[in-house]
Order: sequence, then structure tokens, then C-alpha cells
Amino acid sequence: MDLTRGEQALHAQQTQLESQQLHLQTELTTLKAAKAHLVSNCQALSKDLGEIPGTPSVDSFFSQVTALAVASGDPNTPSISVTQATAAAKGGTDPVAVTFTLTGTYGQMSTFLKGLDTFPRLFTVTAISINGGAVATGGAAINPATTGYTLNLTGNIYYSSGQQNVCTAATTSATP
Repeated sequence: MDLTRGEQALHAQQTQLESQQLHLQTELTTLKAAKAHLVSNCQALSKDLGEIPGTPSVDSFFSQVTALAVASGDPNTPSISVTQATAAAKGGTDPVAVTFTLTGTYGQMSTFLKGLDTFPRLFTVTAISINGGAVATGGAAINPATTGYTLNLTGNIYYSSGQQNVCTAATTSATP
């Protein structure tokens, strides 16, 4: 069967339109799946934005670290040194390098480190060292509850450089 030039052009156009329709149907399926996760993604974004304050103040971080140290059983205020903000990170946050030192028993250090898992502020650890503690000699027992350790922790806290919570508008406009 010989097709005329016009019929060939129409057939090519039909094939192209069918391909575009299939592509659009795939995109719609992807968007529907994204919409199904919109609420949980917005909740995660809101939580993340809460962990990254917009005002660069180390005072609140210092208070939070001190509270965690005291809750861990270390009555001493940790010594903290702050380095000015480094180069802006990708994603709308600015890091500030922080180093702090705590002293206490093995149990206090362990409790403090576990407390960082539920810390109310985004803090990434870049270096950690624990020094001190008694050395057992001649088969003597060590009491970890009374042995002193020094924890040195270096990491970054972050400040928002303008990240906006877009979820309020997205969730209200996404409802059917």
C-alpha cells in the first residue's frame, strides 16, 4: 500500500501525538504519587526548618548543649568555641563551625552522645575524640562511674539563608 506524502505526514504526526500522550500520562502518574506524599514531605520540611533557625545566634545552641550536658549528669558548663560562618552551603543554609569540650564519667559521655540523636537543632559532627580514663594495671578493676573522661566534639550548626516553608500554600492548593 502506497501512502501519499500527506498521509505519511499525518501518520507521523499521529505517532508523535501518541508518544506525547503516553509521556503525559507517565508524568500524571508521577505527580499523583508525589501528591500522595505531599503531607508527609511537608511535615518533614517543617521539622527541618525548625531545626535550622533563620537568625544566626550561637546563644540558643550554647543553651541547648549545656542543657544536654546537665541532663547527661555533667554539672559543668561545656566550653564552646565558635568559628565564624564558613562558605555558604548548598540548599539555603550557612554552616558555623563549633567545637566544644565536656568532662565527665563514661556514663555521662555516653548519655550525652545518645542525646545528640534527639537534639532539637541540626548539628553535624565532623570530628570526635574521647580522652582520659584510668588504665587497669595488675588486674585492678576500673570503676567507669568515677573515671574522668574528656569529650572533644567538632561539627557544624546551621542557619537558614532564606529557605521558605512552601508547604502552607502547597497543601491548601493541592486539596481536590
